[in-house]
Amino acid sequence: MVSPMRSLFTDPDRYLQSFRLFLENSTEHQCMQDFMERQLPAVIGSIGNGKSAINILSVGGGAGEIDLLILSKVQARYPGITLNNHVIEPSADQIFKYKEHVAATSNLENVKFTWHEETAYEYESRMSEEKKSEKWDFIHMIQMLYYVKDVSATIQYFHSLLEEQAKLLIILVSGTSGWETLWKKYGSSFPFDDLCCYVSSADIKRILDSAGLKCQLHELPSHMDITSCFIEGNKDGEMLLDFLTETCEFSKTAPPELKRQVMEELRKPECSQERDGKVLFNNNLSVIVVEP
Repeated sequence: MVSPMRSLFTDPDRYLQSFRLFLENSTEHQCMQDFMERQLPAVIGSIGNGKSAINILSVGGGAGEIDLLILSKVQARYPGITLNNHVIEPSADQIFKYKEHVAATSNLENVKFTWHEETAYEYESRMSEEKKSEKWDFIHMIQMLYYVKDVSATIQYFHSLLEEQAKLLIILVSGTSGWETLWKKYGSSFPFDDLCCYVSSADIKRILDSAGLKCQLHELPSHMDITSCFIEGNKDGEMLLDFLTETCEFSKTAPPELKRQVMEELRKPECSQERDGKVLFNNNLSVIVVEP
């Protein structure tokens, strides 16, 4: 019998809804913001030395909340210098939100924004067709390497676009997170989709090591409140479960045995901890800073 389970990415609206719910219920953005406040200044300390303009490439910039924080740190380090901020983002809806965020943010006079509504792979293909090889002073890829077909080739391509003093910043789930446990165990049972693959910082570290690229790793503790997933019929809980399993309507379409196992797994200490009556899923992130 063919499984009625289908990938969450076949329904872009539901995916975006579940993603926004994930952000509301997790410390995802808070822990990134904390890193940007405390540690990003050292990372970008020399990217613009001796330059009259700094070129920044955001790969998978989403709605721009984190991008704008990054830009504010670069502005603080290099006051008055022009920043050319290019954004690669395939979702028109996210670009629209990004532009709204820009419009509502002050002190962006010296920042020039260019949006490219395309995937990382489409960008790479277009650059090679146009025989262009633009170089960048700072490239960041935040929570987007799950959505590329060839992770290693993507990293190596964007790394090849770095200027001499530049940095490549990658953020994705940690090899110590609940995602790693859940996906390594059940990933093969969830609907396969070539739009998404499961990778963690452990995989990226291996790729960088084998390519001989130098990097620093920072761990960011984070959690997501998944208590609602255990309340039968709770709409938010069902949506978060979709996000965790990357399956559209997981609660309704998953075989009962798989659903039982996944729900059990989510409560285990390898995935979550229970605190004050809440189930908090381990959403730890890793920041990887790659040298040119």
